[in-house]
Amino acid sequence: MMIRHSRSRAILMTATMLAAPIALSPILATPAYALIVFDPSNYAQNVIQAARALEQINHQITSLQNEATMLLNQARNLASLPFSSLQQLQQSVQKTQQLLGQAQNIAFDVQRIDQMFAQKYANVSMSASDRQLIADARSRWQNTVGGLQDAMRVQAGVVGNIDTNRAQMSNLVSQSQGATGALQATQAGNQLLALQSQQLSDLVALVSANGRADALTQAERAAAAEQGREQRRRFLTPGSGYQPGNATMFNSGN
Repeated sequence: MMIRHSRSRAILMTATMLAAPIALSPILATPAYALIVFDPSNYAQNVIQAARALEQINHQITSLQNEATMLLNQARNLASLPFSSLQQLQQSVQKTQQLLGQAQNIAFDVQRIDQMFAQKYANVSMSASDRQLIADARSRWQNTVGGLQDAMRVQAGVVGNIDTNRAQMSNLVSQSQGATGALQATQAGNQLLALQSQQLSDLVALVSANGRADALTQAERAAAAEQGREQRRRFLTPGSGYQPGNATMFNSGN
């Protein structure tokens, strides 16, 4: 009985030892890289890092876009105005200056004005002959007429500049409204100021020409009044009267 029990136990142990390698063989045969382990915490950190990296890239893209926009704006602000009215404005000013430079008899010159007034408009000389008085009066009248004509010529020149100024002003306003940047707008504004300066120059020239003509008229009147007093004095001054002398009425036949 004991022997049979021992044999059964020995057979059972032998079967167990033979079966053990077979049970362990699937575990030992599986390679290490085939085992997949999912870590939720690590996965969440990876997602957060990827999101942060994407956000940084978006910020960089936005920054580059802003820099490109800024460069484009700077290019527009530095673009020069493709229109200039300076030459035509200078021509208008030169035209008015030429009219002033063509002043007759008495020019817009301090020394010549002093010389002419000393010769023609000063106090009438008591020793001047009647012929000289008449010549001086005629010269003063010619100066007055010439001054009036000069004033009218300047007026005509200024009026002629109105159409040119109107066209220039229209072009400059259009350029200012269509300016693509600050520099173009500033340049258009500067040219508009130059146009206003040219118009003010025409106004000053017109006032000067009219003032010159009026001054010549007043000076002629003052000199004529002084000459009239001198001529009246000469007319009223008693002469030498009648002086008796010998007269021959008929031929004595000598």
